Amino acid sequence: MSEKSSSTIVIDAPLADVQAALFDIATYPEWLTSIKKADVLESDDQGRAVKAKLSIDAGMMKDRVTLDYDWSAAPASLSFTMDEADLLTQMDGTYFIKALDEDSTQVTYELTVAVSLPVPAMMITKAQQQTIDAALKELAARVS
Repeated sequence: MSEKSSSTIVIDAPLADVQAALFDIATYPEWLTSIKKADVLESDDQGRAVKAKLSIDAGMMKDRVTLDYDWSAAPASLSFTMDEADLLTQMDGTYFIKALDEDSTQVTYELTVAVSLPVPAMMITKAQQQTIDAALKELAARVS
């Protein structure tokens, strides 16, 4: 069983700009260094990705994963769950997005990962935290 990791950042950008970056899954490789490729496989009637295949290289976490995106709580949050992967056995996450004022947005990213290989839980938790922290910093750089 994996532990959930999370981190929160305040970004100096309007809510709409942050949501636009986070909600455009196909552009993740342009600004997220851990995502090497993102192919949207299915979209909903609003053009939002509901299934995407991502090539991930986040240090010890390297894999090709197919994620299912849940838009039921959008625009306040975006969640994903893993459909299939080569090595990972779990990859679930949620971005929680909240405007603090007109020009600043709080984003909390929660991530849970499990791998099929025998890796100490402490190493997985550390990798999760590094992935989360990098993603939030790169999101801030993208929209600021």
